[in-house]
Parts: sequence; structure tokens; C-alpha cells
Amino acid sequence: MADEPWQSHTGHRPLLERQRELRVLDDALASLAASAEGSLRGGGLLAFTGPAGLGKTTLMAQLRARALAQGCTVLSARGGENEQELAFHVVRQLVQPPLAAMPEAERREFLGSWYDIVATALGLEASDSARVPDPAGVRDGLDWVMTRLTVARAPVVLLLDDAHWSDAESLSWLASFAPRIENLPLLIVVAYRPGELPPEATAFRALVEHHENRPHALRPLSATGVARIIREHVGESAEDAFCEECCTVTEGRPFEAVELAIQLAERQVRGTGADLPVMRDVASAIKGPGLLDRLRRLGPGTVMFASAAAVLGTSVPPDLAAAVAVVGVEQAAQETAKLRAARILTDSPGTGGNLEFTHPLIATAIYRSIPPGLRVGLHNAAAEAVRAAGLGPTAAARHLLEVPCEARPEAVACLREAAREYLRAGAPEAARRALARALQEPPPPEDRAALLHELACSTFLIEPAATVTHLRQALTEPGLSPGLRASIVYRLTQALAHTDRMAEAASVAAEEAHKATDPRTRLRMQADHFVWSAFRTDEPDSPARSRKLARLAERLTGRTLEERYILGLRAWDAMVRGEARQTVLDHAERALRGGMSWTDENRGFEVPASVALLFMYCDQPRRAEELFGRGIAECNAKGWRGSHLALGETLLGYIHYHRGGLAEAENHVREGLRIADRVEGAVPAQWFAIGVLIQTLLARGRIAEARQVADDHAFGETVPNAVIYPDPRTVYAELLLAEGRHAEAARLLSAVGDRQDSRAWRNPAWCPWQLDLATALAPVAPERAVCLAGEAVQRARAFGAASATGQALRTMAEVTGGPAALELHAEAVCLLEGSPAGYELARALVGHGAALARNGRLADAADRLYRGLETAVHCGAEPLAVRARAELSAAGLRPLPLRYAQTDTLTAQERRAAEQAAQGHPVAVVAKELRLTEQGVRQLLSSVYRKVGTDAAGLAATLATYPRPCP
Repeated sequence: MADEPWQSHTGHRPLLERQRELRVLDDALASLAASAEGSLRGGGLLAFTGPAGLGKTTLMAQLRARALAQGCTVLSARGGENEQELAFHVVRQLVQPPLAAMPEAERREFLGSWYDIVATALGLEASDSARVPDPAGVRDGLDWVMTRLTVARAPVVLLLDDAHWSDAESLSWLASFAPRIENLPLLIVVAYRPGELPPEATAFRALVEHHENRPHALRPLSATGVARIIREHVGESAEDAFCEECCTVTEGRPFEAVELAIQLAERQVRGTGADLPVMRDVASAIKGPGLLDRLRRLGPGTVMFASAAAVLGTSVPPDLAAAVAVVGVEQAAQETAKLRAARILTDSPGTGGNLEFTHPLIATAIYRSIPPGLRVGLHNAAAEAVRAAGLGPTAAARHLLEVPCEARPEAVACLREAAREYLRAGAPEAARRALARALQEPPPPEDRAALLHELACSTFLIEPAATVTHLRQALTEPGLSPGLRASIVYRLTQALAHTDRMAEAASVAAEEAHKATDPRTRLRMQADHFVWSAFRTDEPDSPARSRKLARLAERLTGRTLEERYILGLRAWDAMVRGEARQTVLDHAERALRGGMSWTDENRGFEVPASVALLFMYCDQPRRAEELFGRGIAECNAKGWRGSHLALGETLLGYIHYHRGGLAEAENHVREGLRIADRVEGAVPAQWFAIGVLIQTLLARGRIAEARQVADDHAFGETVPNAVIYPDPRTVYAELLLAEGRHAEAARLLSAVGDRQDSRAWRNPAWCPWQLDLATALAPVAPERAVCLAGEAVQRARAFGAASATGQALRTMAEVTGGPAALELHAEAVCLLEGSPAGYELARALVGHGAALARNGRLADAADRLYRGLETAVHCGAEPLAVRARAELSAAGLRPLPLRYAQTDTLTAQERRAAEQAAQGHPVAVVAKELRLTEQGVRQLLSSVYRKVGTDAAGLAATLATYPRPCP
């Protein structure tokens, strides 16, 4: 039974034998309407599949008509067989129409801070043309744009026809966005030929084939359906045998059946047995050679115009087709009229006069029939016409990819310009294609090195091994300028490091530093050498490099960026070696004084991130958080939402872990791991996140979950050549300890200690391997355990951070045991109360309380255990809270009610004053920062004490672990 009639490209006809599909569409539209009213969740995803000619486009047009009739906003796009090289071509079709309808000021306001990140991908003119966002940042921006469009114009239906011909960037975005629309009033409907999806469309295929609503496969029309179409045009007297033969020759394809019926009617065929030869002739002219014969009969000028349209793509401006076909305006109008009458071309809906082929099968047949020599000429003409029409370098480059190499400088320039635009759009693979083609042209000799450098930059995120090859080739080119050579070498070292070839990266930088004649270039190469040496695990003589770095840093003032990087590296090296805390902080502040960017493409973010993290190890987490906040904001503003942002979120979580905010730590680290998992090649960022996540889960008592994370990522089985913190082997040993596998942990930690000592990295704040090894050996080798813990205490005291010393003293007390441990416990608690390490304070309080209880000092034990219990609960350290309750119960004491919300009443100013005081800042310093008198600060602190209800010594832990209220 037919549905209501609608207007299609091929005429006014009913939609036959699609009741099942129409019911699915109607149900989806009903759900969408309900979701827009807030009564249900979002619209969801539908997919329709089938070979060419089965009516997918017709079905999409029917959905469009029904959606518009129900008041939906419809965003539609179609893939093009010859436009798959145009990055974000489908996305632009979807989003440009509603954005184009806005005045410029409104459009900028609508896109907000995302404007420059997504502008190029959307075909808009970015105000910051130098900005190069990463693909993840562009996808996030497109998510935001589509979400805002949906909310502003709900309910929304997104239609994508011929998805198998979509560009890879658009399909990748759609595959990542579609699973997150469940709460949006948005229905996504895609139609595609399953056998023609490109190999790289694995994410899209997984999306549509494993979705809860599996693809709806369209079936050919039955003989009855074909007969109805034939009789509607030929007449009801058409014989059954004639109609059955029509079904046979068309194989039930709706497109061919309709075309056949229309042309039979034009020939006034009556549908009898005698008309079968004519019918077969007509059927053969609908597709393939017959279609082309029919086109040729329209004349050579018409063939040329149709060929030009086929070369130009899916939505063809008539004047552009005329320019490519080299015909005048009047002749173009005549050819268009003939092609319309032959139902080869029709108007492209919603484009203001553009043309498109009535069916993709026709476009494919015409394009493939163009003789190779003529096709090349048409693509050449199309490239020139597109540039002349102001449609941009990427539209022209698409055609240049189809023509032979002829050493044309203008072609190289166009392809390089297109590559730059693709990089600004977050499409490095498209940039790579353009630059690889430009290299084949070939470019003028003097441009070859720069072109190889650009090609290497385009492959960096997608194929770093290829980046190394291109850059090594570039370095062999003659006449390199010093600036270009420095950029090539830096990118080479970065690519080597990202492929876990740290030793090569350090060697290349050292060799280049030795060759450099310019002092600033030499200093920069030395900085790069120190960076990759410091972050490689197999450095042969780390102490010698440290001495050289220290001597160099002493001569520098920090006036240039190169000098500041050297000073930052010196600060990091001093920290891991365990030099005095003040020495570390002095160098760090000198490095920061002139600024260091997290998003300098020629510098990297390893040094700025490391310098920021130093403050955490030095018991200044607020300063570390401030620097990480700036760095993350810088990454977000530039659209760098890949490994940079992943590492920023992870290390911000690490800071919360050190402060004792375990829930906040887990949230940040999981976000960092989520970002890292979706970025190809972001393995180092994953390792950082996995280590911090495992430590956090262990502190929260979720040992089985920590083991699952380790197993899922082969953590502990493979070890990278890059330095990761927290140290992966130490973290894995902590997991083994939590599982009771002490002997395995001890063996692993002994190896860690050998490696750390060989590099003279002796700071237990950086890597507490001695403390963990002491814990592992305490049951079987108590004297060795005490010796290890005692040495860690000495190293921590030399560094001077209260948190590190307190942690070491607590461990020493636990492995010492007996009455002798009480003084160690007490000192650990005293130090940790003056530090920001909330979780470590909780552990020290509970350990001290347990020791006091065992020695019969129940009153003192009760105070320590209760405070430890309260702090553990606020940290989210459930196992520690359980232990505290057990110790209280064993001592015959009943825990008091916890004061969960006492700091909720603190004002922002009270909290800032308290946190500054808790970190040991003098009242005068706090007063200066808050712009208060010293008496005003004292009054604030008195108010805090009254509200929190604890003594001054316990204030640090309480404030460090409570959630910060809104000002």
C-alpha cells in the first residue's frame, strides 16, 4: 500500500513498499517531538542501507518532508564520490546554512570562544589564521556547535545521504558525536551503501552496525510494486507479462523502474507483448552505456557541460560549470535545459540555483565515461575556475590531486596553501595528501626543505615514523636557513621522542648544539638535549649531565625563552636529585618570570608542565594548580584538546591526589585518560593517567578495579623509554603490595632503586621506592626495612618538604614498631599538619593513634584516631576510615559523629586566608595577598577556627580536603 505522494527529482509519485521504514521514521519523529517537549530522552540514530538505486535518497527526501511538516529543523548533507578528499565537506553542508543565515556579529557571538577553533573547518574566515587546533579540539568544537544549534532550533533532524562517500573527517566526527546525543532533541538519519564504505570508516561502521537500532536494509520492489509504477504512467491496460519483464530488467530498483515508466509513457507504449523490444531498448538507456548513448544524442556541447558538472561534484554552480566547459552563459542555459528535460540534471534544493544530478548513479556513469586526457583537462580547468571564483585553495587542490605532475610552481603553491588551511581545520591527513602531491610535482629546489618540513608537521599526529623520515630528508637539503634548520631539528627530536626513541632525540639535539654557530640557536639545542636526556630512562651518565646543566644555569638570567627553559630544567633536575627545596623553587620562579607557553609549537610543553608540577612536590599545590589552570586554559583556547590537555588534566588530578582530594583526583585523571584514549599515538599521556589512576584507586580501597585498569592497559608488563611520573614500576609495586604480593613487589622495587640511584635521583617526594620497599620487607627483613626507611627520612629532610618528610617518618615508624615508634609517629603528624598533604596526614594520624592505643595511651589515641577517621572520610580514603573505626573499636572507643559540612559556611576570603596560613605563610604575607591588615587576617582565622571546630594544627588537613564552596 502506498503512502502519500511527494515531489522527487524524478517526478510526482508515491513511495511504494516502504511501510516498515516509514513506521520506523514516524516513530522516531514522534520520539523526537516528545524529547523536545522534555518528556523523553533524545531522538537517537537511524541508518538505512542498500545497494545503489533502491530508494535511499527518496526515503531521505520523504523524511525531510515529514520532519518539516512537523516543525522540525532539518540539516542535511550528501557525500560526493569525487569530493571525499575535501575535509569536513559534509560538516559544512550541515552547519553552514544556519550559520550563514546569521549576521556576522551574531554568528561570532553564537560560536563564542570556539569561533577560531572551528572556523576553518566550517568554511568561515578565522580571525586568528595562525591558530592550528588539533583534531580532537576541532571535534569537540563541532560537538559544541551542533549541540547549541540543536538546543536553539529543537527539534532537529540531521540527514546524511550517501554517507559512504563522505569525507573521512566528517565521518570521524559523526562517529564520535552520535553516541552522545541521547539527551538532545536530535535525530540523526544516515543512508549508505554498506559495500562501499571506505576502509578508514571503521568507527562509523561500528556506530551504525552495533547501534541498538541496527541498519534497516532496503529491499527491491516486488513485481506488484513495479507493475503499479508502470501502469501509473503507461496505463492500467499494461499486461502482467509486460510488467513482470519490467521488474526483471530493473531488478526491482525504484529509480530504474520510475525512469523506465516515464520514458515508456513518453514513447506512448501501451504495455503489450509487442512492446517488449522497445521496453528493453529504453531500459538499457537508463543506465551504463545506454544512458551515455542517450546523453551523446543531445549533442557534444551538452556532453561537455554534463562532464564539467560531473567533475565539479554534487552541488554545481551553473556559471562554474560553464567556465569549465568553456561555453557562454546563453549556451550554458540551453545545455542545462536539455539536461533537465532528459532528467539528468535538476535543481539542487536550498542552494539558490545550483545544479545536481538526479541520481548519483548518473553522475558516476558520466564521470567514469570521460576520456582520461579530457578528464585531466577538465580538472585543471576546474582548479583554475574554482580559485578564480574565490572558493578557496582546498576546493582547487581537490582537482589538482587528479592531474599529472608537471613541475608547476603555481600548483605547488596552491597545494601548500590548501595544506595550511587543512591544518587550521584540524585535518592533518588531508594536509598530508596535499603536501605529498606537492612534493611529487616537484617544487622548486629552494622550496623542497620547507615543503618537507611542512609535510612532516602534517604527519606528526598521525604517523610520527613518517615524520622522522621527512625531516631527515629535509636536513640533507642544501642552503637551509638557521631558523628553518632549528625548527626541523626540534620537530625531529620531538618525533623521535614520541616514537619512544628518546636516546636518538637527545643525540640529535646534542649534535646540533655542537654544530650551531649562533649562540641563541646553540642554547636552544642544548635545552632540547637536556629535555630529552632528562626524560629518557636509559641515560648513561645522568650525574654528568646534571653537573653540566647546573654550571650552565648559573650563568643565565632568564632574559630569553631559551634561558628560561634551561632554568626550568635545572629546577626539575634539582627536585628529582633531592636538592634543597628552596633551590628548586628559586630556579622555578626564575624560569617562570618571563613566561613559558604550553602551546608553543616549536618548544613543546614538557618543561612548562614539569616546572608547574615542581610546586606540588615542594608543598605549594595552590601555585601548581594555578599554573596548570593557566596551561589548560591556553590549550583549550588554542583548540589543543589532545595529549597536551590529557596530560594537563592528569597532572592536575595528581595534585589533588597529593592534597588528599581523592574524588577530585579520580575525576580529573579519568578525564585525562578519556582524552588520551581518543588521541592516536598519545601513549605517554595514557601512561601518566594510568599510574595516577591506579594510585588513587588504591587509596580509595578499590584494589580489584586498579588491577583491571593495569591489565587493560598492560601496565607493568611493558615499560616505555620515557620517564613517566609517578614512576610506573613503583606504582605497579604498590598494586602488588595492596594484593599481598610482597615478594614480587620487593624484587621490582629493588630494581627501581638501582635505576634511581644510578641517576642520582634521590628525592622520596618524587619516587618513594625506599618507603614502599621498606613496607614490603618489614615482615621478612625488619632491619633492612628500618635502614631503608631511615635513609628515605634523611633524603626527605635534605629536600625539606614537610609532606615528604612526614610520609617518610610515618613509614619508618610503622616498620620500627613498639614504643620507639611513638616519637616518629608524633613528628610525622606534626610535619604533615603543616603541609597540604591531607591523605598522608590521615594515614599518619591513624597510624599514630593505633600505636598509642597499643601502648595503653587511650586518651591520646582517641584524639588521633578520631581526627584520622574524619580526615580519611573527607579525603575519600574508605580503607583508612575502616581501619580507624576498627582501631577505635578495638580500644573500646566509639567514633563521634563526623563534621561533614562545617567548612561549607566558610566565605571565599576565610578559606583563602586559612589555606595560606595552613601552608605556613606568615600573617604579613597573607595580609598582602588578600589586601587586608594583619589584624583583619587574624580575625578571619579566628572565624575559621570557630566554624571548623578544630585546632590550628588540624586546620591544614581539614581545609585541604573539604570541597571548595562557591564565593
